[in-house]
Amino acid sequence: MPRRVQAPTLAELDTDAAHVPESFLKKRAQQQEAAAAAAAARAEAKVANKAKKAEHFKRAEKYVQEYLQAEQGLIKARRAARASGDFFVEPQAKLALVVRIRGVLGVSPKVRKVLQLLRLRQIHNGVFVRLNKATLQMLQIVTPYVAWGYPNLKTVKELIYKRGFGKVNKQRIPITDNAMVESSFKGVADADIICIEDLIHEIYTVGPAFKAANNFLWPFKLSSPSGGFTKKRLHYNEGGDAGCRQEQINGLVRKML
Repeated sequence: MPRRVQAPTLAELDTDAAHVPESFLKKRAQQQEAAAAAAAARAEAKVANKAKKAEHFKRAEKYVQEYLQAEQGLIKARRAARASGDFFVEPQAKLALVVRIRGVLGVSPKVRKVLQLLRLRQIHNGVFVRLNKATLQMLQIVTPYVAWGYPNLKTVKELIYKRGFGKVNKQRIPITDNAMVESSFKGVADADIICIEDLIHEIYTVGPAFKAANNFLWPFKLSSPSGGFTKKRLHYNEGGDAGCRQEQINGLVRKML
């Protein structure tokens, strides 16, 4: 009976280049080139990410100093007015946080349209709004159905970090890293936004790219407030929940996070 001879392996054939198939040599060369290119890309990305991270920290520190200087300036102005016996007029708010607190049952078409324009399509939805004559008139129309006020820096940060979702390719995607924010604002005019702190600063200060930043943010989906509402049908000034509550909106939002 003839003896069966086992075919040589590629490793054995590799000892003698004359026996290695040409297709195998080409494939191996391509794989080596691809691996080298991937390693070079990883090293380049690592260096770039390190530089970006340093820039993110630099911007965050700059914003902290800016917020502190603005706060200290207000404190000095209040003390100077008190010392001279004058009244200090607080700067007019530029940013509002609007939270929908009632449904659509029995709502007139005009009110429903304004709620739609404000992107408040569901109960307990929250959005940031730039305050001007037009938006104040819109808020006046929907006063019985919303609670709104002037958010502070802490509220803006907590909303974006805890409940922040972005609009990416018309999809609701959670804001998890700075790369997502940077890619979303690439090519947008007047939008120097490369990290989440840039986004917070643009919203809080109502900067030149506020419209793009606010449109990027999906309406916040908040929970029912712990302890519940008092009286939704009454205005806040009458002991209820609807309407403008100025700085007191911060306490309500923290109950809804």
